[in-house]
Amino acid sequence: MDKFFRLKENNTNVRTEIIAGLTTFIAMAYILIVNPLTLTAGGATGMDFNAVFVATALGAGLVTIMMGLFVNYPIALAPGMGLNAYFAAVVMSSGGAITWQIALASVFISGIIFFILTITKVRQMLLDAVPDSLRAAITVGIGLFITIIGFKTSGLLTGFYIGQEGAKPFTEMTASDWLLQLGNFVEHKAILLTIIGLLITSILMVMRVQAAILIGIIITTLIGIPMGVTNLGSLQNAQWIPNFSSVAIGQLDFAGALNAGLLTIVFTFTFVELFDTFGTLTGTAAKAGLLDKPDAKQKIGRAMLVDAGGVSLGAMLGTSTITAFVESAAGVGQGGRTGLTSVTTGILFILALFLAPLALIVPAAATAPALIVVGVLMMGAVRGVEWDDMVYAIPSFFTIVFMPLTNSIANGISFGIVFYVVLASANNLVGGKNKIHWLMWVLAVLIIARFLFIDINA
Repeated sequence: MDKFFRLKENNTNVRTEIIAGLTTFIAMAYILIVNPLTLTAGGATGMDFNAVFVATALGAGLVTIMMGLFVNYPIALAPGMGLNAYFAAVVMSSGGAITWQIALASVFISGIIFFILTITKVRQMLLDAVPDSLRAAITVGIGLFITIIGFKTSGLLTGFYIGQEGAKPFTEMTASDWLLQLGNFVEHKAILLTIIGLLITSILMVMRVQAAILIGIIITTLIGIPMGVTNLGSLQNAQWIPNFSSVAIGQLDFAGALNAGLLTIVFTFTFVELFDTFGTLTGTAAKAGLLDKPDAKQKIGRAMLVDAGGVSLGAMLGTSTITAFVESAAGVGQGGRTGLTSVTTGILFILALFLAPLALIVPAAATAPALIVVGVLMMGAVRGVEWDDMVYAIPSFFTIVFMPLTNSIANGISFGIVFYVVLASANNLVGGKNKIHWLMWVLAVLIIARFLFIDINA
């Protein structure tokens, strides 16, 4: 085990890696329910809930194990949030013209595109093309993104409260109209449980308890039982044996997906996934100290190959785009440094097929504190931004703030790249010597085209 995963070389051990893998799984377990709910949309898309549940657990498990065995990275993958909503929206808004089989074929095609971009090393070039300050900003932005997820899933932060007069355009809001506000502690016990969990986890972190995040999740879940937040109802009359009969394996409509009218859909899946994966891989790897190693570029390349294969495999199993998950940072924050963390997480996803009722009793109020604390840990990367140089400071700032504010890792990276190219070029006109990789120019053009010609909120 030590030799295969290079545990001593990465200053870790089997116990730490398994705890980290369990922590990542618990932080991600919500996807087992949220993804089927999103893709089935109450029956509006025509997809079967059980089929998507099985595809989610099986796809996440297999691809995450692949990441651990072939790359030796502590990064877990599963159907991505945001892309699954886009997937469902495309099917529901098409009036029947685009079936879920066609949408799955589009996802499969995007995976093939990723594979080609990876073996030609175009995706790997991003490591050389993106300046160090922007890479540090990506890590910070992802940390804030994770924190916002923790705030929202727990109810600690509620969105889009806009006063007494009803909805208003943002431009018409006054200082008294707030987009965000704290949740009601008195009426919602889940919010109070989140605060309790956050205090417990923070205290354990300060006391340098090795399994602080995992212990915090477990204790918070137990406290939630008498509070009525932790629901044990799923254990009653639970079906412990998964039903594979309805799984939509290989139901892809390539003829429909290659229709010229669907090229935009394929492009959107490809474009957003490109930046989401790059941001998550590099941000999480940087937090684990893996990008400083001599073989970092080679491993990132292999990680991208696994990711590309996972996109197509997920489509074959019957789920939307499988991608690297920002919640992997929870395991990294717990000490995970090798692929053994991923293998542990992957095995737990597969076991979740049989233990779904047990895995799903952990409430969002128990996992939210873990995500918030991980955001704190990732904020430290802000020291890597050259704040005294506006060529780097401004794009880095936009990278950081647009991720949580627009609920998109891709948007944050997009703004950072465009502003860096423009500002670096302007600085070079007055004697500056900023290097602009040719790939940054290409990406800037594609990003501008995307914002001008594609409805990013569709």
